[in-house]
Amino acid sequence: MRKNISGKTPLRALLLLLIGAASIARAQSSVVQASRYDAFWLWAGVVPQPALAHARTVYLLDAEVRPGKSALISQRPAVPHVRYAEVWMVVRVETLDWSPGLYTQVLSDLARWRQAGNRIAGLQIDFDAHTRHLESYAIFLRDLRRRLPAGCRLGITGLLDWSSQGDPQDLDALAGAVDEVVLQIYQGRHVIPGYERYLIRLDRLKIPFRIGLLEGGEWQQPENLAANPYFRGFVVFLQNPPR
Repeated sequence: MRKNISGKTPLRALLLLLIGAASIARAQSSVVQASRYDAFWLWAGVVPQPALAHARTVYLLDAEVRPGKSALISQRPAVPHVRYAEVWMVVRVETLDWSPGLYTQVLSDLARWRQAGNRIAGLQIDFDAHTRHLESYAIFLRDLRRRLPAGCRLGITGLLDWSSQGDPQDLDALAGAVDEVVLQIYQGRHVIPGYERYLIRLDRLKIPFRIGLLEGGEWQQPENLAANPYFRGFVVFLQNPPR
């Protein structure tokens, strides 16, 4: 056996070990764990999780609006009764062509949720508006907002490319129509590859915003995110645990 006179080999091994441990720690910290957050989406078919016990805000799916339908399609068996957190009532929307009856149904659901004792923060519209259609989306949202009861905020979900590719005038129009936007770094049940490059341009977005994360998905926070004056935190999309 060759004798180690200089002692450099053990030192190098130690450095490699420390680097490896740091890499593992970074990998672990990049996985979204619901227990580290306090705001959640709870969708239809997803079982409640222990993390909800310390939730401050819950976004609950109420119903969907689908093309060609004149009524809300309920996604809940009954009106929720949430005592531990404030609640956003979420409506998943696939068309902005709403009949007068649709507005009436949405407002009726809001009233029932509030009468059941829920602390209603607002109504969230979950609609995948293409960046080039933001102007018409803002018109729809301004009309919806004026119909809401006093004290009810209006929120929306947003696509990542709004901040990087959206026209500044269109983004300003949205800012005047809603109280918050939650930008989702995922699509379906998968994190969007390269989401980091979209977040670099968040300084163009002059709307209070949150970042929507996927439970169990990847997340690396940009260094300048916390310093953004419009940043309000995170919302985690809960998923059923793997079998």
